[in-house]
Parts: sequence; C-alpha cells; structure tokens
Amino acid sequence: MPLASGVHAVAEAGGGRYSQVGFAREFRYTAPMRVMGVDCGGEYTGYGVVEGTGADLRCLVSGAIKLSTREPLELRLNRIFDRLGELIAEHQPEVVAIEDVFYAANAKSALKLGHVRGVAMLAVARAGLPVAAYAPLSIKSAVVGYGKAEKSQVQVMVTRLLKLPCIPEPADAADALAIAICHLHTAATLRRQAAAR
Repeated sequence: MPLASGVHAVAEAGGGRYSQVGFAREFRYTAPMRVMGVDCGGEYTGYGVVEGTGADLRCLVSGAIKLSTREPLELRLNRIFDRLGELIAEHQPEVVAIEDVFYAANAKSALKLGHVRGVAMLAVARAGLPVAAYAPLSIKSAVVGYGKAEKSQVQVMVTRLLKLPCIPEPADAADALAIAICHLHTAATLRRQAAAR
C-alpha cells in the first residue's frame, strides 16, 4: 500500500511496520501515537515529541541541540547523535519524522546539513525505530493547510494545535514539532482510509 503523498519510509523497524522507500506493509498505529520530530540544522537541530491521534495533540517536550561552529564537525555530529539517543530513550517515541528535502544557500552548507541528517537517522536506526521523511510542502500543508505558508504561520499554527502558551523557541523546535504533527495527521488519514475500505 503506497504511503500518502510526501512521505517516504526510510528505515525498517521490527514488526514490519515499514518496508522499502515509498511503501508500507502494515500500519499498526494505536491511539494515541507518540512521534518525535527532528529538524536538522547546522547550528541548531530542533526536536519535539508530540503525542496524540491527529486531532487531539499534546507536546511532551521540545527544544534544540545547540552546536558551536568553533568545534570540529565530527564533535558536533557526535553531540547530535548522543543527545538524540538520550531523548529517544527518555521519551520512547514510536517513530521519528524528519524533513525529506532541505535547502541551503550553497553546496558547503548543504553538505553539512546532509551530515547532520545522516547522523540523526543513524541515531534513530540505532534505537530500532522507523524514520518517516516528509517534503517541506507536505509539512506546511498538514499544519497550516497551505504548502507555501510562511515560517511564522507554521509557528503560530503549531502553537495553536498543541495549545501552547507561546510560540516554541528557538524556531527549530517549532519546526520539529510541525514535522511530528505532520506525521500524526498523515497516520490519522491512513487509518480513516483503511477503515473506509
């Protein structure tokens, strides 16, 4: 059964939940589901854990891993790997969602972001969890209802959907929460489609 538009399963986990890229064998989602969103960045890597069913959502934690540009790249990557591992162990998400495509001002920045994304995926795979990747347009559509929404609009909607007292900071944390919300909405849609069949 093909996944919804914009989502690709990029890691296999126990129980046969995800198979190859673009397809899934079984969706054994139970309500509520707990999802960690990760927003990969060269200076900040945002994270957020959201629990819910798609309509009723609750933020468990959010924040960002701050990286020093003065440190060698390998040390920064190691910090991301260790911290994400700690967060996964502490909050026990069922799946981790990340952005599928990212944009960078130049090739050097894109390469660094690719390193961060790869390390984040490795940390998730090491924990035995599946990774779901979403295109930026899909994330904005799921959260705001419009694929070309401004970053500020996404942040405001994340705050409303999670009933938070203020917009999460830094912005990378709000982005990570948006990615998690996107996955929860996608899972809810797949459940409805399965039930209709």
